[in-house]
Amino acid sequence: MKRILIFSTAYLPMQGGAELAVKEITDRIGGYKFDLICARLKRGLPKTERIGKVDVHRVGFGYKIDKLLLPIFGFLKARRLKIENCKLEIVLWGIMVSWGSLAALIFKIFYPQTPFLLTLQEGDTEEYIKKGRFGLINFAWRRLLAKANYVQVISNYLADMAREYGYGGEIEVVPNGVDFKKFSISLNCEAIARKEATGWNFQFSNKDKIINLKNELNIKSSDRIIISVSRLVEKNGIRHLVDAIKLLITNYQSPIKLLILGSGSLENKLKTQVKNLKLEKSVLFLGDIPNEKVPQYLAIADVFARPSLSEGLGTAFLEAMACGVPIIGTRVGGIPDFLVERETGLFCEAKNPQNIAEKIKILLDDENLRQKLIANGRKLVEEKYDWNKIAVQMKDIFNKLL
Repeated sequence: MKRILIFSTAYLPMQGGAELAVKEITDRIGGYKFDLICARLKRGLPKTERIGKVDVHRVGFGYKIDKLLLPIFGFLKARRLKIENCKLEIVLWGIMVSWGSLAALIFKIFYPQTPFLLTLQEGDTEEYIKKGRFGLINFAWRRLLAKANYVQVISNYLADMAREYGYGGEIEVVPNGVDFKKFSISLNCEAIARKEATGWNFQFSNKDKIINLKNELNIKSSDRIIISVSRLVEKNGIRHLVDAIKLLITNYQSPIKLLILGSGSLENKLKTQVKNLKLEKSVLFLGDIPNEKVPQYLAIADVFARPSLSEGLGTAFLEAMACGVPIIGTRVGGIPDFLVERETGLFCEAKNPQNIAEKIKILLDDENLRQKLIANGRKLVEEKYDWNKIAVQMKDIFNKLL
């Protein structure tokens, strides 16, 4: 048995893209023992528990300050685990440039022969990485990359960033993925006939749930639905999307509704913006929706849009593509890895509500283009972004390091 010692600032049930990626990958890999060290952060979370195939070890006192203590407490916990299982080969796996990865860095300094894999899946702006927190983030990037034996990134954009910050070793692009089966069965009810006309044979097991959801949200058959699954932070450009919806409602013949799934620091400001624009009946803030329920919301949507200012990859786009929803995104970060103009989606301009509205209107009006984007998008996700294939790639990296 070989051991992967994972370092992350947080873990499930605290849910983010990085945490979900670790769960999806480890669930699909055999022959390894997985231990994960993270900050406790909340008093109600157990210090140790098993989630899937991962033994989770939370350090700290159950408060937010735990992440600041994680580099030291995490290192001490990792050393204890090494001593208790001294015969097991170990790979250190740091998840992002994070407080957790700093614990892996300290371990690497004390045990320099231990292989260290660093995963980059940051979605922060380049400006924030260079100057954020008085330059400490820049310093952490350079120190972690200097000590890493191998770097795995989720997009070509982050591969270039790693090189820019001084990494000269081997880099492999292994993206985050999608549970294709889960997302592909929940398809837009109104679009089933159109999609079946392309020659596909779909199973649709959630029709009643979709109908109930539309009733719950007071969505009528004439409504055209735009959806965005996004943290409500500046980098995701949701305020510009709201302005675009105002323009669409003013100029488009059919009723428009925007569903926003997610929460974040800008939520109150965005709700005030919606109120000032008198869009309360057209823009629905639905909060954090469990990942297993997201396909139901995507299933009722006509277009997915997120006019991001920065993006490590953009898993929410891939989930929409798997569900048969055409996407609109900006030409930033890792998005160009999967969005090819008029082949798998449409590009819009960041911070430009008029342009965003124009691109949404194109997808609402041009059914032939919609079907082309849907077919190509689903094919791409199935071929390149399925978690089963990604887990094989990650296992190959672990084997290489050992």
